[in-house]
Amino acid sequence: MIFLRRYPVLPVLCLLPVIICGIFGPLLYPHDPMKMDLANTLKPPFYAMKGSVSNFLGTDHMGRDLLSRLIEGARISLIISVCGVFFSGFIGVCMGMIAGFFGGKIDEVIMRIADAKMSIPAILLAILLAASIGAGAFTIIASISLIFWTGYARVIRGETISISQRDYITLARVTGCSHFRILIKHILPNLVSTITVLASLQLGRAIVIEASMTFLGVGLQPPAAAWGLMISEGRMYMVTAWWIPTFSGFAIAITVLGANLMGDWLRDKFDPKLRQL
Repeated sequence: MIFLRRYPVLPVLCLLPVIICGIFGPLLYPHDPMKMDLANTLKPPFYAMKGSVSNFLGTDHMGRDLLSRLIEGARISLIISVCGVFFSGFIGVCMGMIAGFFGGKIDEVIMRIADAKMSIPAILLAILLAASIGAGAFTIIASISLIFWTGYARVIRGETISISQRDYITLARVTGCSHFRILIKHILPNLVSTITVLASLQLGRAIVIEASMTFLGVGLQPPAAAWGLMISEGRMYMVTAWWIPTFSGFAIAITVLGANLMGDWLRDKFDPKLRQL
């Protein structure tokens, strides 16, 4: 138990295959994930009757290799989720630091904007955005950014207010440091651990939102090898070809579980109250 508490074994085991597929995906494809083979449609996994090792996890309704599409889906999910979390973090951290440092009317305006955004359900906001600019990867990244930035802003605002009251910040002001220098050189470095924990916790949610938007038809479009799209296409074959949606759903569940466990581990690691446990 002490070993598991000190080292993120389970999160790494869950996330490592996704990261490897995301980085080296094109080198790992057994087959072209976009190539159709109508003579081998709905082929079961290798261990089932009529299964084949050449199509290790079977094929879909278009005869495309399922394992290759799962690897490509990991690459797509990782790129979109990381980009969405990065942009949402950038916006949220900037807004939170500005609100916490300057306070007053600036703080009031930013927080009221955040409250107004939080009153809109995430999926509804994503659908409205897709209806405005069209479906696609850019829409998903923009949706994730707009959905998550408020979480960063509220937490970073509180941290910034606390840091701004410390003696070295007062000394920096007395010596004539500009607001920008204080924010970048003195406050931001003290927020790195908080930002890292928030980003790791948001990564799993970003993957779920990407899959949900694609499943609903407002994200990536066919013939993209996205996990949400594979579940959407495979639900019609649940009885005859259960492997199409099942393996995709399992990939999403494992990835989200690993991201959430990694976020919990980082939170405990950076928390001085829990570090000694």
